[in-house]
Amino acid sequence: MRRRQDAAVPDIVDSIVQGDCMEVMAAMPPACVDMVFADPPYNLQLKRSLYRPNMSMVDAVDDEWDRFESFAAYDTFTRAWLTSVRRVLKPTGTLWVIGTYHNIHRVGVAVQDLGFWLLNDVTWVKTNPMPNFAGVRMCNAQETLIWAAMGEKSGYTFNHHTAKRYAEGKQLRSDWYLPLCTGAERLADGDGKLHSTQKPEALVERTIAVCTRPGDLVLDPFAGSGTTPAVARRMGRRYIGIEREEQYLEAARARVAAAAFDPISGAVDQRDLDRHRRRVSFREIVAAGMLRPGVKLWFGADGRREAVVTDKGMLELDGQALSIHGAGSAITGAPCNGWDHWRYSDRDGNLRRLDDLRAEFEARQAAAEEPTPRERDRRS
Repeated sequence: MRRRQDAAVPDIVDSIVQGDCMEVMAAMPPACVDMVFADPPYNLQLKRSLYRPNMSMVDAVDDEWDRFESFAAYDTFTRAWLTSVRRVLKPTGTLWVIGTYHNIHRVGVAVQDLGFWLLNDVTWVKTNPMPNFAGVRMCNAQETLIWAAMGEKSGYTFNHHTAKRYAEGKQLRSDWYLPLCTGAERLADGDGKLHSTQKPEALVERTIAVCTRPGDLVLDPFAGSGTTPAVARRMGRRYIGIEREEQYLEAARARVAAAAFDPISGAVDQRDLDRHRRRVSFREIVAAGMLRPGVKLWFGADGRREAVVTDKGMLELDGQALSIHGAGSAITGAPCNGWDHWRYSDRDGNLRRLDDLRAEFEARQAAAEEPTPRERDRRS
């Protein structure tokens, strides 16, 4: 598996670090992370124990780390860790943060106030939610994930075609029906659940799949039982987990160490990868001599229209000099990707898409940039 190289890579990559997330992030290089998945304390404000109808106690979220003196204290905490996240995220990076109705609206205000740009809010619909045992409210069967970019104009990654594998080939919707983390996946200690809010791997996998590529760096500032680092490792992404509570570290690290790379879950659809490659202009193709001025191109598989390549890397169509896209739009009356619709004649007389010629040009460029064996020896 080939991993992308970054100019500044933290020395804690591929590990779970014990410590306060804001202190750890302060020691990291700026703009080094591709994605953050954050599952912060929910501030549930639980005042008493909960019991089932048979009087057995519910293993609820009553941990000390989930308690805050006031909403103001929680807001201060939220803005502090989000500010740290904003510092380490790349300009093209994205943030995922999950919460319940207790906290997600307060988190959302802080996300927007700090300059993040909301892309989606995703509803995780729990197919096996815990009942409301007190019987005084509706069963809470959902949590909300906020997905945000660094800014309105940031060039964030979205793997549109990859995401379709989670929606039976259709466009992925913002309501995700997934069960709670149960069974063998749920980590346990001698008293029951190891972590009261462990998230299912299937949920985290979707977030990583839709907005990262192999080798990208994923950060979880509240790593808990290690779900995000374990899933990132399985999907061929680099990871950093930060966890303050010592009680979770040993099990989380063991879980991550046991996570085996799965090329299927980590794969990104080639069409999504192609969207992020360097854009080659038609003018470069002509300047490289791969198409000469005066050569004819044909539009569509049936070649119903012709155009002539000009010396300026344009197409002459009906007396006008147009780009390959503009010429296609002039024919169809709609937006047109000229790389897909214009055909050229190869040496054997076969009509082939211009995109094939672009791929050949890119392969030549890559080969030219590849160091020779002597250069490799010199560099090493």
